[in-house]
Amino acid sequence: MTLAKTRSVGLVGVDGYVVDVEAAITSGVPGLHLVGLPDTALNESRDRVRAAIFNSGEEWPNRHVTISLFPASVPKRGSTFDIAIATAILAAAGAIPPRSCAGLVLIGELGLDGRLRAIPGVLPAVLAAANAGCRTVVVPHPNTAEARLVPDIEVIPAASLRSLLSLLRGDPPPPEDEQEPPPAEAPARPPDRRDTLDLADVRGQAEARRALEISAAGGHHLFYSGPPGCGKTMLAERLPTLMPPLAPEAALEVTAIHSVAGTLPPGQPLITRPPFQAPHHTSTRASMVGGGSGRVLQPGAVTLAHRGILFMDEAPEFDRGTLEALRQPLEEGEVRISRAERATSFPARFTLVLAANPCPCAAAKQIDCSCAPAVRRRYLERISGPLLDRIDLKLDLSPATRAELRYDLEVAEPSRVVADRVLLARERAVKRLAETPWRANSEIPGPELRRHFLPSAEAMRTADDALQNGTLSVRGLDRVLRVAWTLADLAERDTPTADDVGGALALWTCRKT
Repeated sequence: MTLAKTRSVGLVGVDGYVVDVEAAITSGVPGLHLVGLPDTALNESRDRVRAAIFNSGEEWPNRHVTISLFPASVPKRGSTFDIAIATAILAAAGAIPPRSCAGLVLIGELGLDGRLRAIPGVLPAVLAAANAGCRTVVVPHPNTAEARLVPDIEVIPAASLRSLLSLLRGDPPPPEDEQEPPPAEAPARPPDRRDTLDLADVRGQAEARRALEISAAGGHHLFYSGPPGCGKTMLAERLPTLMPPLAPEAALEVTAIHSVAGTLPPGQPLITRPPFQAPHHTSTRASMVGGGSGRVLQPGAVTLAHRGILFMDEAPEFDRGTLEALRQPLEEGEVRISRAERATSFPARFTLVLAANPCPCAAAKQIDCSCAPAVRRRYLERISGPLLDRIDLKLDLSPATRAELRYDLEVAEPSRVVADRVLLARERAVKRLAETPWRANSEIPGPELRRHFLPSAEAMRTADDALQNGTLSVRGLDRVLRVAWTLADLAERDTPTADDVGGALALWTCRKT
């Protein structure tokens, strides 16, 4: 019996784990047998690998070949094991030295012609390999830039199985096949509409613009209610222009999520801007929080918006179950999905922005509304009280007056000016929270907030009265305290004052503008 071993990486959600790929060639009925709970796509790799080996000019061992994927008790899925399986088989057959591939981590899908094809999820796979102590990975050539985002690991790009075998044998690279088409270049990215947005485009709504600044500075959830045309969507779409670029660690985390989901922008291996997700109101619960069937669990919109913004326009039009599914990620910053075959967690720490019309008819003026009071009440009650309780800032907007529009032509601030204030406020919060695992006011848990970050008794008097008379819940008190700290950071104060707490309370109880 001849035996060879190499490694690959499997993914569960956005987390990876190293898989030992062992090949044994024994006497018996010729064929290839996979063990280790492979799924359908992985079982089909037998035909892909066989054709790729033949078309790379190598001999297929005409004996019984067993491929073991360890740990054997963990289900494996996908085509990312193709190159590792092919290399292990050829090493066991003596076509390459077995020691040459023993320390490598091989990730990639094989085409029938032997070329390596780009795959999703390379970044979390390489991160998992690095965390497991591996130091060299082989990836398809189109995934090279993404894999090299991981520090302290050697990345070997491979265009084909033939070129990889030449490298392992110590031979010069094979000449390019003239009949082989060159790898397709990444399509040019269309202009990003977000690059042209600016807060100065919004006329009027000074209070709403101020709430947007507070949301960006502290990562607070926001709810706009008002008639059509008052600027709810315009304001929400400009929130990303106020937020600073992602920190390096957060950028890697966000990029890994979009790599797994296959939504990484072409030609952009690293996402440095906070993501912005705006799902349609017909979105299902699974598309919102993530899910799938069997072994395939995909992240949803709340995970794709991790470290960014989730904007839900026409919020009452969403299915009630879809809205209620947001309650856990809003509190815990992650989504846990359980299925019969496996369970996984997806990160989901995002800023939620809701927008809603006051009634189903969406009349521009209240005098033109044809809805009965009971209809208006039932419409807004589609957003439940427990969900609204988790929203930090609530504003009831009115259409801008002619005087406001004229005044704002001269004094409306552009996004870059507001973004500078937001950045300074965030830096103050990071400095204050330096000895803690949190980096924004919205991330501080309630018990820690009340234990270590409680303002003075005089400053808390307004909130205490609201808590006493029942207009403020305990969860709402935590939200008010977080916003009060953000108001203090924006005003460059070391601790919230009574005005900060009172302003935060007014925003939590839905201020009318």
